[in-house]
Amino acid sequence: MTGKLARLAFRLNRGALPPLVLMTDDERLPEPRAAASRLPPGSLIVLRARERDRRRRLAASLARIAAQRGLYLLIADDPNLACSAHGAHFPEARAGEIAYWRARRPHLLFTASAHSLRAAVRAASFGADAVLLSPVFATKSHPGRAALGPMRLRAIAALLPASVYALGGIDETNVLRLSGAGLAGIAAIGALAYDTGSGLAAL
Repeated sequence: MTGKLARLAFRLNRGALPPLVLMTDDERLPEPRAAASRLPPGSLIVLRARERDRRRRLAASLARIAAQRGLYLLIADDPNLACSAHGAHFPEARAGEIAYWRARRPHLLFTASAHSLRAAVRAASFGADAVLLSPVFATKSHPGRAALGPMRLRAIAALLPASVYALGGIDETNVLRLSGAGLAGIAAIGALAYDTGSGLAAL
């Protein structure tokens, strides 16, 4: 199933950024190394881990996997550690920090989460290369939160100077509804957490 999702993500891609993003998660994907090892070359990993020591251990392991498989690695909530990776990811509330870190590390990739047009515009104004907009569809990560839906996603993407990734509840069926949205690609947790079979290896 996930192999097909990956192929569709690569077809959606507009621009030079990685088309497929694996988001790690302390609860839903506590052990991300196996999933990372199955990603196709050119994909991106966003490491999110609340506990500092665990985050550093995972960063070291995922950096090795990224180097072996031709992947990109961003670190969330730890810009100093992110300086040893390909860049940093910021939650919506910390998007304002991007301007500071971009001035210090202009060669790095910076992304931010956003859950509304206002938050997405704010992240872009601070210099985010890409905004991870969510939830596009209903998702376990945000229970009870209203989904943006494909139409609103397209409208927001059209207004932003930054690239946009769709995140939240995406699977191999509903990803087809995102065609023509001008996205950098898709980001996922659960859809990429399990055995991906042979589909990814062929990409």
